[in-house]
Amino acid sequence: MTRRGSCSATNNRDMSPVSNGSQMSRRSVLRLAAVVPVGAFVSGCEAVVLPGQGPPPRLFRLTPKSTFGDDLPTVGWQLVIEAPVAPASLDTTRVALQRRSTEIEYYASASWIDRSPTMVQTLITESFENSNKIVAVGRESIGLRSDFVLKTELREFQAEYLDGGVPTAHVQINAKLVRMPQRSIIGSVRIDRSVDADTDRLDAIVVAFDEALGKALKVLVEWTLKTGQETIASG
Repeated sequence: MTRRGSCSATNNRDMSPVSNGSQMSRRSVLRLAAVVPVGAFVSGCEAVVLPGQGPPPRLFRLTPKSTFGDDLPTVGWQLVIEAPVAPASLDTTRVALQRRSTEIEYYASASWIDRSPTMVQTLITESFENSNKIVAVGRESIGLRSDFVLKTELREFQAEYLDGGVPTAHVQINAKLVRMPQRSIIGSVRIDRSVDADTDRLDAIVVAFDEALGKALKVLVEWTLKTGQETIASG
């Protein structure tokens, strides 16, 4: 997008190719124009605003869960974490917000460090590792020979202004635990957590996201380990 302004007239005689063999051909002039900096042709004009020249967005990351209940079992089986499924509105690096129930918007100057499903997959994996209760856990891409696969769906991951005032970070994860190699679903759970931001400022909103996701990850890790261990114990 270019901001228009007044410019001095270009001397057409200096820029126009002529047929005289001793001067540059039209094709030569066009090749020259292609490599001359844009600024050389807009000298004396108002500033030109080019796409991508604005300030970069602020990048935000969330943290894995590291504290769990004392009754969490220690398990000897292996778990693969699949990337969460998410709607197109959430499958992005942009930080989503919702003012109306039928519309999704995004903060103009903020991005997650990765696409939301990929970031959440990483945080799920790290949360299991932080529990120190499982022998092996990893993404499906590492080729781990697993006893269980955790399939998740990221249903909600946005800041909501539906009631006015300060926004609420809303996270909802649906999960299914699949036993391998039978590929049978042994359990499912829906985890829904919301945390109000302290203020309507980006820093406070990200803190609310971190707390809401942390609460959801705690439930997800504990439910998965207990459900999988109960299945193994029952044969």
